[in-house]
Amino acid sequence: MRHYEVTKSMNRITGGVCAVRGVRAFGIRELAEREDGKESKNGLAVITGSGESAGVFTKNRIIAPPLTLTRAHLEARHRLGAVIVNSGCANAFTGKRGLSDAGRMAELAAERLNLEKDAVGVASTGVVGVSLDLKWIESQIDSVVAGLSATPEGSSAAAQAIMTTDTRPKEFAVELGSGVRIGGIAKGSGMIAPDMATMLAFIYTDADLPHETLETCLKQAVDTSFNMIVVDGDTSTNDMVLLTATAEVGAPEYDEEEFQEGLDCVCTELAKMIARDGEGAEKLIEVRVTGAETNEDAEVAAKAIVRSPLVKTAVHGCDPNWGRVVVAIGYSGAAVDPDLISLALSGVRVVDCGTVLDFAGEDVDMSGEDVGIDVDLGLGAGEATAWGCDLTCEYVRINAEYTS
Repeated sequence: MRHYEVTKSMNRITGGVCAVRGVRAFGIRELAEREDGKESKNGLAVITGSGESAGVFTKNRIIAPPLTLTRAHLEARHRLGAVIVNSGCANAFTGKRGLSDAGRMAELAAERLNLEKDAVGVASTGVVGVSLDLKWIESQIDSVVAGLSATPEGSSAAAQAIMTTDTRPKEFAVELGSGVRIGGIAKGSGMIAPDMATMLAFIYTDADLPHETLETCLKQAVDTSFNMIVVDGDTSTNDMVLLTATAEVGAPEYDEEEFQEGLDCVCTELAKMIARDGEGAEKLIEVRVTGAETNEDAEVAAKAIVRSPLVKTAVHGCDPNWGRVVVAIGYSGAAVDPDLISLALSGVRVVDCGTVLDFAGEDVDMSGEDVGIDVDLGLGAGEATAWGCDLTCEYVRINAEYTS
């Protein structure tokens, strides 16, 4: 598994988003009754931290109103002062009312934080096609704002509030050698595929960076992290990653490579948490493809492997059925030469330059929580890593009963 080492230039720190100077957060999560009379887990979180901002959004052509609103706010001023997030209802495919409701969420936060409405980002996650329970949000906003804190507990409360079918909150933060900090929280468990997923991520840094730099760095980080995870192959209507720079450390000598490495690390670790927490998942799958003609070829091959239901079920059953991996490579669209492919499962080489090696099934230990698949296509210098999870009976149960 790929890990970022703790070095003089980057250390992991605690505190999630609240590890970043100038950021406060809080949230609540409770059971509530929906308008249709069914029980739903509702959550509400607020994060404050003012500065230049950038965002990356879903490529699904059906875009939820909160994304439409937030993207418009970013385009208008390139800055955010706060984010308000609800869980339990995606506010997606909800028409004009959905956009009005998203606007009301922005107003609620702006009024209480003394901000302009277009300085507030809005995000929602949950069931599609259901209107927001604005009365519930209005009844909870004051207690959430009152609880805003710059402590690790504030970050954890916000991370828990945005969960849906997630089984655990997702937080990660680092401090760079320059003293700059980058921290984030995320949610995501199902409807996860490249081009973002049913996932939200809110990342902050106390560096002093312009919008253009944040946008460039965020797109690069997302491409190698959140866009390289697959749980089930579906792409959601609500996917959003926001990055805000509070500029609390001033403007020291700036090393863009160092910042990019730190941002890549935070995004990658959050992405792996999402993949590991896939609905019903028991194992994290990491696929590393090297030797491709191009990086793009490596990416499509790696994604095809982690997306394959047959690979996912083999991993779940601890079955070293390497043939399924080869098949996925073949249909991925990447350039391949069967005589040059090498393949290892959990560190055990099973194919070497197109030759199948003698090995016993028990030689390949796939019983752990992390399973690695390494592929060398033998064609060039292209490489990429993707993450996914096994496919279990529990995934079917969760999604068969999602709204009932």
